[in-house]
Amino acid sequence: MEMVPFSAIEKADTAWVMISAALVLLMTLPGIALFYAGLVRRKNVVNTLAAVFAVACIVTLTWFALGYSLAFSADSPWLGNLSRAWFSSLHYDSKRSMLSVSHLAPHLPEAAYALFQAAFAIITTCLIVGAVVERMRFAALLVFAALWSVVVYAPVAHWVWEGGGWLNQLGALDFAGGAVVHVNAGVAALVCATMLGRRRGYGTEAFEPHSLGWTAIGTALLLFGWFGFNAGSALSADGRAALAFVVTLVAAAAGGLAWMLMEWVVRGAPTLLGLLSGLIGGLVAITPAAGFVQVGSAALMGLIAGVVCFWGATWLKRRLGADDSLDVFGVHGVGGIAGSVLTAVFADPVIAGTSPTVLNQLVAVLAVAAYSAVGTAVLLFLIRLVMPLRVDSVQEMEGLDISLHLERQH
Repeated sequence: MEMVPFSAIEKADTAWVMISAALVLLMTLPGIALFYAGLVRRKNVVNTLAAVFAVACIVTLTWFALGYSLAFSADSPWLGNLSRAWFSSLHYDSKRSMLSVSHLAPHLPEAAYALFQAAFAIITTCLIVGAVVERMRFAALLVFAALWSVVVYAPVAHWVWEGGGWLNQLGALDFAGGAVVHVNAGVAALVCATMLGRRRGYGTEAFEPHSLGWTAIGTALLLFGWFGFNAGSALSADGRAALAFVVTLVAAAAGGLAWMLMEWVVRGAPTLLGLLSGLIGGLVAITPAAGFVQVGSAALMGLIAGVVCFWGATWLKRRLGADDSLDVFGVHGVGGIAGSVLTAVFADPVIAGTSPTVLNQLVAVLAVAAYSAVGTAVLLFLIRLVMPLRVDSVQEMEGLDISLHLERQH
């Protein structure tokens, strides 16, 4: 742990990173909560909201207790140490006018940097909720979230974002989490959906969304928060942050229009849900490249993402056969893979300061996907040894709001 005088801290950068952390937290609470709750059936709305809020609370504690230290302490290429564990690293000494900083952001208070990274751990774990809604036991989900955030998320963050991490040393680029967040969560979601099994009535009943209005509001909050997600990852209030801000908006717009037009051609009508899903797909794809590409390249990435995510949530989903309830893999997994690979294609060496290769990006994607898949499967297997993963048929038919929470959305 390094201590520096107060005067060594860049106040403008600190303010921007703290604002960005709040924006990323807004993406989860209430962004993802509303986005997901709007898509489930009315009888499962309360459970979906409770799941996102509870997982966010749990990951907040696991992050500052263990995850932050394992992810962002320089020890080995594979995993950090426990030097920052158990809430011990965020020091502020008013008598000596000194405070702790991270070696990865020595111009910021470590509290600000750890908070910003906590918001990423929270949203990544909460994304998985969308694949298991309407059938996973609440207790099993909470245990899984606690373990996954430490055992799976923290090592992957270390590989990519810690200076000595093996994927970082390889030269893989991931500005704000294409692999760490979206590929990681998307693959975990697919494994969860597969191991839990399909919802009763899947493929034979129409699962109508409770409220597309809620989903639209959730999408708007996600878009708003994503500016902190991407531009905040510059860790400075500078030109790279401004560029990341612009390309985020452009890619989102292109992705939304691309999905909408694909759906219009294939199904004969443009839908609100398709527009919203494409917008999210564009945001996912630009995430790994946000600080490295020109605005025109961002538009192309968004257009490509809208098309491939539409394919991922329709044709690929049917081929895989898993009941990924809210298309977490189809949008975040597929979009994250596409964006990570396209980063090598569109990254401008003048902006990025380096020239990534498609091979290095593919290695990063495959490594993260493989580790996430195996880690998720092992955790679910171990949890299943001590408690059921999914509710029984009566509870599922009645709805998880009443059967698990004794509450109902009216």
